[in-house]
Amino acid sequence: MAEQSDEDGSRAAHGARGRPPTGQERWAAAKASPFLPAVVLSLIVAAAAGLFAGSYTYVMANPTPRHIPTAVVGLRTGPTERAFVAGMEKALHGTLRLTGYATPAAAGQAVEDQREFAVVRPRGRGVELDVAGASGASVAQLLAGTGAKVAAAAHVDVRIRDVRPLQKGDPRGLALFYISLAAVILGFVGAIQLSVHARALDPAERIAFTAGYALLGGFAIAAVVDWWLGALRLPFVQSWLILALTMFTSGMVFSMFNALMGRWAMLPTWGLMVLLGNPSSGGAVSWPLLPSALGHIGRWLPPGASVNAQHAAVYFGGRQHLFPYLVLAGWAVLSCTVFWVWRHRHPGGRETVPAPGP
Repeated sequence: MAEQSDEDGSRAAHGARGRPPTGQERWAAAKASPFLPAVVLSLIVAAAAGLFAGSYTYVMANPTPRHIPTAVVGLRTGPTERAFVAGMEKALHGTLRLTGYATPAAAGQAVEDQREFAVVRPRGRGVELDVAGASGASVAQLLAGTGAKVAAAAHVDVRIRDVRPLQKGDPRGLALFYISLAAVILGFVGAIQLSVHARALDPAERIAFTAGYALLGGFAIAAVVDWWLGALRLPFVQSWLILALTMFTSGMVFSMFNALMGRWAMLPTWGLMVLLGNPSSGGAVSWPLLPSALGHIGRWLPPGASVNAQHAAVYFGGRQHLFPYLVLAGWAVLSCTVFWVWRHRHPGGRETVPAPGP
């Protein structure tokens, strides 16, 4: 058998009966060589590295306001207030999406419900600008900085307040983004490791172990950030379960593509979850400062849903929204369903040994 194998390899390399190999024979030899997938993988890794850097640089290098929901209270008659709002709109290139409210309480309620990012209202002979750092640190910083400059230029007395500030351990508002990013990446890395080191798992067992490491990983992330480092005060059980659902969803997205595409499953997983999902999540740059398409797409992807759910749980605990949980659950159900339907293509599993006869 060894001699036959050597003879076949020799024919592929040198052609039959010593003649020069044909193009088809050269291609067959190249496909059988370990160098072809190694070269392809090297090119893919290089491209992924460039795209990864480019996706974040594109979003974070020059955040530009597009539509910033802003509440206004009683600013229809006073010239001082009108001058301030007009100056803000001019400075921000008309990107304020103004909505009038009858009372300060109604406008404040809209901020708490995460429908508005700021409130502009009269204050004596001047104006008060209320921002909410917890709604989006980058937006709050932009509005506060612009408001101060506009007030100075228009000679308007303005008081700027952060009515929903970030926690002291998270002054830039990035901690929630990073813990969600950790859950996303470790979620599919765990699934990759199961496919490599635990190939004998049956499909149902693989789903169960994905859920198991997601629960453990989510607990570990929350415990380190809250109990050990004290960087954030988390609603522990809720944050833990959000992280666990994020890890499970991310792991099952890879498992779905693994059943459909085999060893190249990392390509769509990386593209969906990292190149597109994380920059558009609203965690590093708030949605009103993202390109419009990314801002809308990000809400429908697991990373954005995870950031949104975690953000509301930590800073707006009494006013949760169901949408991000439905997005995470929807991706989890979709991935599990596709994986289960295509489980016959699941790489690995154990052969069924027939029971011995009587």
